[in-house]
Amino acid sequence: MKESDDEKYAVALHYDQETVPKVVASGSGYLADKIIELANENGIELYQDKDLVGLLSQLEVGENIPNELFNSVAVVLAYVYQLNKK
Repeated sequence: MKESDDEKYAVALHYDQETVPKVVASGSGYLADKIIELANENGIELYQDKDLVGLLSQLEVGENIPNELFNSVAVVLAYVYQLNKK
């Protein structure tokens, strides 16, 4: 999630360990609120990094994460795996 200039952004990723992570939802304002709401309702962990979401929000829904963002996305995935262990 990213907030700047009073506008909220959210990007949802899908990763199944068989494929490259991809963007499955992206939006700002009301759409960002709905993405966050759905994540909360489904017990999906949120990770906040305004710089990363700024880069990810430039990708199209359905687009794979580019090589340049793999390391940053790996940090997010490691965070989620740590939470899932608890």
